[in-house]
Amino acid sequence: MIISDAYLIVTSPGRNFVTLKIVTESGVYGIGDATLNGRELAVVAYLEEHVLPSLIGRDASRIEDIWHFLYRGAYWRRGPVTMTAIAAVDVALWDIKAKAAGMPLYQLLGGKSRDRVMVYGHATGRDIEACLEEVARHVKEGYKAVRVQAGVPGIASIYGVAKKDGEPYEPADAELPAEHVWSTSKYLNHVPKLFAAVRERFGDDLHVLHDVHHRLTPIEAARLGKEVEPYHLFWLEDCVPAENQEAFGLIRQHTTTPLAVGEVFNSLFDAKTLIENQWIDYIRATLTHAGGITHVRRIADLAGLYHVRTGFHGPTDLSPVCLGAAIHFDTWVPNFGIQEYMPHTNATDEVFPHDYRFEDGHFIVGETPGHGVDIDESLAKQYPYKRASLPVNRLEDGTLWHW
Repeated sequence: MIISDAYLIVTSPGRNFVTLKIVTESGVYGIGDATLNGRELAVVAYLEEHVLPSLIGRDASRIEDIWHFLYRGAYWRRGPVTMTAIAAVDVALWDIKAKAAGMPLYQLLGGKSRDRVMVYGHATGRDIEACLEEVARHVKEGYKAVRVQAGVPGIASIYGVAKKDGEPYEPADAELPAEHVWSTSKYLNHVPKLFAAVRERFGDDLHVLHDVHHRLTPIEAARLGKEVEPYHLFWLEDCVPAENQEAFGLIRQHTTTPLAVGEVFNSLFDAKTLIENQWIDYIRATLTHAGGITHVRRIADLAGLYHVRTGFHGPTDLSPVCLGAAIHFDTWVPNFGIQEYMPHTNATDEVFPHDYRFEDGHFIVGETPGHGVDIDESLAKQYPYKRASLPVNRLEDGTLWHW
């Protein structure tokens, strides 16, 4: 299976997506997601200038060798741009190998470990009552797990909360970063009331998750984890920035609330200390940003030794290609925990036809050979790229903070 062509498709059916298509001489092709939200064209340049020319003429079946060629051969290892580029190649090659074998990707990985993949949805509201209504809508739609994010009095804009109640949350899409204002004290004083209200209305069976989005210091996160223990969260996500992995050791000393982290991780080394010390309960590294299937399964294997489960990041800034591959991975991986799910727009689903399906709070994996997601290139051309930036955060005194 010699690679004869490799090219990128950049499209924006609501959000910007970068898709890599690798074609073999036999005509079998595979696609991978190369989307790095807010830095999409950086990955495009990396792939077009440095990666794609070196793929032509290589044997597409040598996935492991190609992965190391791109990782070790670059010398400048890791980082989000490099690892997203590698991931796009890797997922496309796994897609090709599974198609050539005539089997769905999960079979190539080792077969099913489960029949369905539990997902969690996003419920948001400008206040607690509005958030509860969104939780109720998700429960009615069959979700068994819901992430809850509500507005905080005195803070104009909160991460994860939609501009209008009942709409999905999407970060600002201005060409230049919007600047939001943050108050840790107001947040910490208010957010436990949200979980109390959720439990009072929906009882104890619903899995409840929450994303702090790297806003706290370790001792502040420890306080929050301790205060929400009576509400039995499924997890508390990204409560502190994770560059200092040992910070999670301090949090762990003070709370039994399960901790999740890793959506911004690019490699096993970002998570190694966290996993080996059992400071986290869920690892959230994605196939698209952490080197693809070849690398993420090594992260999952290490995590499994320490009772850490997977909880893949899955917002709408990752294309259905990533989601489709993730569902195959989730179906196979022994230490699966949960899968994030934000429904894509109808336009996105039309550009990326797929065979996975949502059913009663779970994903059911498809049986199409490969990862089951394709791209309509003609339709993709109707949605040109639009430059967009993620927001930044400042404290009330103007200090730049973690968004």
